[in-house]
Amino acid sequence: MSQKATIALLGQPNSGKSTLFNALTGLRQHVGNWPGKTVEKKEGSFEHNEKGYYIVDLPGSYSLSANSDEEVITRDFITDKKADIVCILADASQLERSLFMTADYAGINLPCFLVLNMADVAEQQGKKINVREIEKKLGIPVVLMSANNKKGYEEFFKALEETFEKKPMLNTSVLEESYEKIEGYNDIKKEIGDNVVDVYSSMWLSVKALENDAVVLGILKENLDKTAMDKIDALRCSKQGAVETGSVKFAWIDDVLSNAVEAKKESVSLSKLDKIFTSKTWGKPAVVITILVGLILSFIPALPLMGVGMAVGALASPVSEALASVNCPDAVISIICNVFIQSLSFIFQMLGFVFGVTLVFGLLEEVGIMARISYVFDNTMGKLGLQGKSVMPFLVSFGCTMGGAAGTRVIDNWGQKVLTIALAWAVPCGAAWAVIPMLSTLFFGAGAVVIIVAILLVMLLHMWITAKVFGRNLIKSEDKYGIIMELPPYHKPKWGALLRYVLGRTKDTFARVTKVVLLVCGIFWILSYQFTEGSEPVLYTIGTAIEPVTKLFGLKWELFMAFIVSSIGKEGALGVISALFNGGNFSNAFYSAMSGGEVAADLNDTLLANVTKPEALAFIFAITFNMPCVVALAATYQEIHSAKWTAKIALYYTAVSLVLAAIVYHIGLLIW
Repeated sequence: MSQKATIALLGQPNSGKSTLFNALTGLRQHVGNWPGKTVEKKEGSFEHNEKGYYIVDLPGSYSLSANSDEEVITRDFITDKKADIVCILADASQLERSLFMTADYAGINLPCFLVLNMADVAEQQGKKINVREIEKKLGIPVVLMSANNKKGYEEFFKALEETFEKKPMLNTSVLEESYEKIEGYNDIKKEIGDNVVDVYSSMWLSVKALENDAVVLGILKENLDKTAMDKIDALRCSKQGAVETGSVKFAWIDDVLSNAVEAKKESVSLSKLDKIFTSKTWGKPAVVITILVGLILSFIPALPLMGVGMAVGALASPVSEALASVNCPDAVISIICNVFIQSLSFIFQMLGFVFGVTLVFGLLEEVGIMARISYVFDNTMGKLGLQGKSVMPFLVSFGCTMGGAAGTRVIDNWGQKVLTIALAWAVPCGAAWAVIPMLSTLFFGAGAVVIIVAILLVMLLHMWITAKVFGRNLIKSEDKYGIIMELPPYHKPKWGALLRYVLGRTKDTFARVTKVVLLVCGIFWILSYQFTEGSEPVLYTIGTAIEPVTKLFGLKWELFMAFIVSSIGKEGALGVISALFNGGNFSNAFYSAMSGGEVAADLNDTLLANVTKPEALAFIFAITFNMPCVVALAATYQEIHSAKWTAKIALYYTAVSLVLAAIVYHIGLLIW
């Protein structure tokens, strides 16, 4: 097979780029970060007619201006000639708005073709699109299709092959005639001249100069003499260039679509669902109920994988017995059973929930519900520097923080995605809620209600403070804006495309999470294992040595070790307490943590005999607001692709949980 040709996938957010990318590449894709940037990079490959293609899904952006990292990355990739051709995507149901990227691309000398995606939605709206008419005006191949219908890709592949063969450029003659009517445009173009940068036409550079594009002005400054630049600066500074060029682009779009689109004229009315979702009274409750119902429904598709996880965990005991029967060393048995098998059991159970969440909320995104969620909660989330979609990961995190992290995939701004995950960590997960009420009721009786209310209030304060701490570095001022959006029409999902997406993300999550979980659990096993008779594990030595310090947080060394283990799994903390206070060893405590926390029958008596009320209060707050679990840690890294920020969030939560423990402990000493 010959060397693979490279395709750049260009389009606005929600134009269906990811759907097309996933359909073409299947499982042959890789997600990472662009070099030197914290912006997600998706690349993959596919074959057609015995020819290989390499495809890059560029970050979604509304234009090719240099207003964000996403736009700069997109533009640089195209203009550095890293792609052989560009596939521009537009939403066929909203062409007047989504063709703006095509208008902004005009003047870049790289072969391209246009895909009018979501043809099924346009058809539901009663729109008829004359592709040949648009093709004639643009001078490039134009395809009308639905990317979520895998059977309708013949026209796409035909246009792809035609573009590689004939290398057509976007026709800019009509557009340039309009630009020439803008005062100063012709003079700027004259000063720039031809072939300043071969991939940029002088028209494109002149327009960006009028728009005060900082990157383009830097390019011109490097390539033109001072006299020419002074003239350009004088001409561009006297005009509202972006407004005038924007008007020309929209007028050009209207001209392209004239006689090419027929639409039924219907009165604008809200559907029954939208009357509820957009209601000032019922909108937010309706969204919360929708998400909670989605969270519950997520367990249905999750059950098979969770069952696999439980089955894997059940292998630990027979495997241990079999290895012991052949005189396998205890250390090897412990590694295989307590680390490898139990880790895989834990991962599969959590992965099942992620699969369910991704499927259910991917479905909500497909049919148009997620856009309503964003709309309803945008103002509320905006106070934290986030967008409306962030409310979904917060609510899902009450069930599982890993699911909440996976839910941030619908957030296209990287900084907002990281901040959303950082705040979602403050939400106590289902495992925490299995421990909190039990401990609160044991030590405080009817006062447990007060403890739980206090935890919820601290959670809200924690999220607000965390937004202030991390927001200044993650959210740029220009990103703190409300949503200006047209609610997309509801439409039927394409199950094949949705399942391919869900399976691809689940596979990728499994690969990344397994590495992190095995690494962390392996390190913890080494620190907790008693390698020789009479020796003490490293964690025991550390725990007893620093007990004078941990007591300041209200944590005896046994409670502090259980606090550390709670970062593997909240349920495991009780197993560690049971083992340590009853004279068990660290290896057993670790096994208890990994297997879900087997506890002694007299745990309640053990706790009441060894832990005071202030210490219990400190421990409850410490494990509640500690790092959720090692799987959540791995899922965070999987979503944000930044080891630095993942470590920052983990260390921050460890420190804050101990500070909170110290505060409530000393308050407890005043009360009891």
